[in-house]
Amino acid sequence: MFQLLLPIIYLAFISLGLPDSLLGSAWPSMYTTMNVPISYAGIVSMIIAAGTIISSLFTDRLTRKLSTGKLTAISVAMTALALFGFSISSSFWMLCLWAIPYGLGAGSVDASLNNYVALYYSSRHMSWLHCMWGIGTSIGPYIMGFALTNGSGWHMGYRYISIMQIVLTFILIISLSLWKDKANNDSGHPQNTSAPLSLPAILKFPGAKEAMITFFCYCALESTTGLWASSYLVLHNGVNSETAATYASLFYIGITIGRGVTGFVSLKFSDAQLTRLGQVMIVIGILVLLTPYISIAGLIFIGLGCAPIFPCMLHATPTHFGYDNSQAIMGAQMACSYVGTCLMPPIFGLIANHINIALFPLFLFVIIVLMIFMHTKLLHKVGKKDAATIRSH
Repeated sequence: MFQLLLPIIYLAFISLGLPDSLLGSAWPSMYTTMNVPISYAGIVSMIIAAGTIISSLFTDRLTRKLSTGKLTAISVAMTALALFGFSISSSFWMLCLWAIPYGLGAGSVDASLNNYVALYYSSRHMSWLHCMWGIGTSIGPYIMGFALTNGSGWHMGYRYISIMQIVLTFILIISLSLWKDKANNDSGHPQNTSAPLSLPAILKFPGAKEAMITFFCYCALESTTGLWASSYLVLHNGVNSETAATYASLFYIGITIGRGVTGFVSLKFSDAQLTRLGQVMIVIGILVLLTPYISIAGLIFIGLGCAPIFPCMLHATPTHFGYDNSQAIMGAQMACSYVGTCLMPPIFGLIANHINIALFPLFLFVIIVLMIFMHTKLLHKVGKKDAATIRSH
């Protein structure tokens, strides 16, 4: 029965990625039909991000009350409802309204699924599952593009994804007994009956603050690179817009392919070792990015370096903080990840606008140095300095 659950979780991760790239691909058509400025996409994005942060922090309480399977099914249902709401929205305020359940559902399913996989599956599955998320984010724009090119409009693009999420909700409901069997019967872990942890209590754990900052830095670096790489190539290196867009996409391709490869490499190396390897590759990528003629190689290196860090850090959470505490700390880590995604790209936008976009590599370098420092402190505090002894499988 357990073997049947893994494909369902893979499907859930693909589904989790599907809506993440929809707003960006659909917005050029959406804002004109709603008669709002193009910058209003940021408002919708901020509402979704706020919802994900809030729901991530409450995931521990909800998981204890509902179980991971039920919470995942409810969260996907909320996301499906929100996407359907987007598909029937005729004004901007309606988008903002439906963005609330969108964010709340996405945050809960992300934190709960990541913790479940960290507890019950090997590191290779965490990497491959996040590779599936990358596939989902790649498919989403194609579905939206299909709707737009066939004259159906962006409304139908959202509706197609909503229908897919509804189907997944039914699959998750049918699979609830599989989740229960895995967690209760053959996981090897006792049932967690302790009280939910508050944020102040989480911060008291040795290494918790360092872990949260590490996640903040990673998502800040990934999202800033994804948003500003193309502009940097155009404005600083003189690459034309079409070529720059193609080059910038290689960053995400590097992440997706890298996570697929990481799944195999994790059989020989620990989560900590793979995280450090990824950090070194990012540093190399930033240095290469400074060289105009081979800057594209820098983006590929940064993407490949990003690949192992997020899934390996997530998978190490129960090892670092214990089974009983992992869901609460996982939620806090995910919340910090969303804050980094939400906050740092706009900050660099201000730097690029008021100072110089040439500071892009320096901005990334400061983030990666802070990430390396915090990750090293984390390993020291949790007593895992000898990374070679911590096997991820």
